[in-house]
Amino acid sequence: MKDPFGDDDRRHMARALELAARGLYTTTPNPRVGCVVVRDGRVLGEGWHERAGGPHAEVAALAAARDHGGNVRGATMYVTLEPCSHTGRTPPCADAIVAAGIARVVVAMRDPNPMAAHGGAKLAASGVRVEAGLMEAEARALNPGFVSRLTRGRPYVRMKAAASLDGRTALPDGASRWITGGAARADGHAWRARACAVLTGIGTVRSDDPELTVRAVATPRQPRRIVVDRHAQTPPGAKVLNGGALVVTAGERNPAWPADVEHLALPDAAGRVDLVALMGELGRRELNEVHVEAGNRLNGALLAAGVVDELLVYLAPSLLGDPAFGIAAFDDEHRTLDRRVRLDFGAIERIGEDLRVIARVRHEGSE
Repeated sequence: MKDPFGDDDRRHMARALELAARGLYTTTPNPRVGCVVVRDGRVLGEGWHERAGGPHAEVAALAAARDHGGNVRGATMYVTLEPCSHTGRTPPCADAIVAAGIARVVVAMRDPNPMAAHGGAKLAASGVRVEAGLMEAEARALNPGFVSRLTRGRPYVRMKAAASLDGRTALPDGASRWITGGAARADGHAWRARACAVLTGIGTVRSDDPELTVRAVATPRQPRRIVVDRHAQTPPGAKVLNGGALVVTAGERNPAWPADVEHLALPDAAGRVDLVALMGELGRRELNEVHVEAGNRLNGALLAAGVVDELLVYLAPSLLGDPAFGIAAFDDEHRTLDRRVRLDFGAIERIGEDLRVIARVRHEGSE
């Protein structure tokens, strides 16, 4: 089948993706979307979605074109997500596109939101030529959490770990600062910043007393902090509770916690925290991406529950010795070779003196 897209199409869609990435830290719970309006090879307007409740990328690009005196009638619009067709916080983008006289709309990916979908069909019914699928993989990579929440009802879960080359995250006494270098730690903060929430466990709170805030990169917002704490043992003065957090237990709230700490009880049949139910609840709360920075036991439990989608692993150029000498990144004492977690390697990149490995978890039934 002949490719319907030319080099100019790819160049303009690549620019739209660059614009979409500007909303990496700000659009939640909405998707990251960019848009470019072009006529006769000349860019008339650009825009991106900055925050929920603000103009969508298409409307922003049309407004930019008008501000610069551009006539968009008969132009082509490149947009990374199918224009919406419903009224939410803002009017339908499809209506604005038709009213502006856009002749052709090139879409990277269809909208997985059943409420917002069918914008392409609405445009086509109004005589606009719609072509979809250009650089779809890149567009989906910008919005894994939005797609996950709309199609699976739960966030996209990314688990971060820092380890020596032989897979140790700490010494037997728990000492772990710092296994990786400053560049890797700053990069980890950038991944925190794009998430809707950072999740940890009571073990990490007790051993490290982390803040779990974004500090190494500039961001206009802080992700929500979530602690999985089966027996409500998080100390009231723990740094992670400063300014409010969500603590998930299998029972009652700790009465000593500050008033701005939200409590959620989600026990499973064994009296532990139901991790599958937790992810469903976070999806209902419109959290798109959850970033896990926890100890090996919670890491192993999340993997065993099948709720982890991606591993973000920083490997330091060092060895901590025999596997018995140190703490592994992921713990599952019941794991067997047949039950091993299967991964697909993505990007492997040097960050400072360390290696960053991104690997997708193969879920049952996935390709």
